[in-house]
Amino acid sequence: MDAAFTEEQGEIRRTLRELLLKRCGPDGIRAAVRTRAGYDEPLWRQLAEQLGLPGLAVERRHGGVGCGPTELALACEETGRMLLPSPLLATAGLVAPLVAALGTRTQRTELLPRIASGELTGALALPRTSLPVALGLTAPGGGDWAGGGRAGGVQARPGVDDPGWRLYGDAEQVLDGHSAGVLLVAARTGGYARGRTLLFVLRPDVVRGVRRTRLTALDETRPQARIELRDAEADLLGLVDDEVPAALARLGGSVAAMLAAEAVGAADRALEMTVEHVRAREQFGRPIGSFQAVKHRLADLYVSVQAARSAAYYAAWAAGDTAEAVDAGAAGDAEMAGDAGAADDVRAAGDAGIALAQALETLRAVTAEAVQLHGGIGVTWEHDVQLYFKRAASDGLLFGPPERLRARAAEVAGLFAGRPEREAVAP
Repeated sequence: MDAAFTEEQGEIRRTLRELLLKRCGPDGIRAAVRTRAGYDEPLWRQLAEQLGLPGLAVERRHGGVGCGPTELALACEETGRMLLPSPLLATAGLVAPLVAALGTRTQRTELLPRIASGELTGALALPRTSLPVALGLTAPGGGDWAGGGRAGGVQARPGVDDPGWRLYGDAEQVLDGHSAGVLLVAARTGGYARGRTLLFVLRPDVVRGVRRTRLTALDETRPQARIELRDAEADLLGLVDDEVPAALARLGGSVAAMLAAEAVGAADRALEMTVEHVRAREQFGRPIGSFQAVKHRLADLYVSVQAARSAAYYAAWAAGDTAEAVDAGAAGDAEMAGDAGAADDVRAAGDAGIALAQALETLRAVTAEAVQLHGGIGVTWEHDVQLYFKRAASDGLLFGPPERLRARAAEVAGLFAGRPEREAVAP
């Protein structure tokens, strides 16, 4: 493993940081989250035109940059520093890879260039489950979580007079679902006894029977929506025999690496703001940062942030290395490559789950200390620290908890395999 970043990767980071410092201040963030889209649309178009951010991991033949999980993680670290509200995670991290992996040639040709150009944003609707479960980060997955219409979730049935499908059901907490131009909806088909989970492409602004409601969220910089489908027309993504749960599991490592890097960026910025404050705030005629107790607390936080950053970088590298190994193997024996790729995907998701757990815990610890060291102003609406504290609390609920991430990683690694159960002790 070469731990050094390439010149191109360093340039992505520097350019993105400079652009965000110019265009994305605290006041701008507060104004952006109150818009209809929930993010700064002109800034998103600028990021697409100058950096190709939405298409960072899209292949060049589809108009993308052709990079991988490492570049996405570096971009997420910079957006996390600013708490940038944007559809980057939902569009570039979830929708684009699924379209590339499962979509037909027509679907890839139609959707991926528009996603890469920033013209089209996407969202993934997963009914009756959280994102970590579907991605295999906190549970083995399997697809049963999609449920069915009456049992909750979304049910799909073939159209009567048309070749498409009809969707019925609800999905909650869909990231950026209220503003996305295209939705990928996981739905159950084939009834309850022999049902299976498939993904469907839905254009909410074009078809009828779709109701989208933006939810009130703890973290306004990460918008969420409720999707209600009532006989909504949709197209199947790919083919009926595509393994959707397996495709989602293959995303686990890269998405967890993106989220870990994003949390590290937020923790790093919260720590910087805290250091700046303790240098300026005086008590007993001297800066409070000169007190030894404060120095020790900040030193511990610094070590935690650096350790979490290293773990996030390793998770991104492992996810990219796994994808390259699977592609190389697929050129040979497809069956053996598929088996090896599935095992590698599970291991990569386990590694990334550990990194995500560490990053979430670090962000929670740093923001909690930041609020304490800022004193009363740290919880006021006008101060920026409370935004980072809310991000930490929200991410812990949406993408954790860390205990389950670590438990799944231990299960994947086989740490508890063959462990004898404790014998019952007579009272």
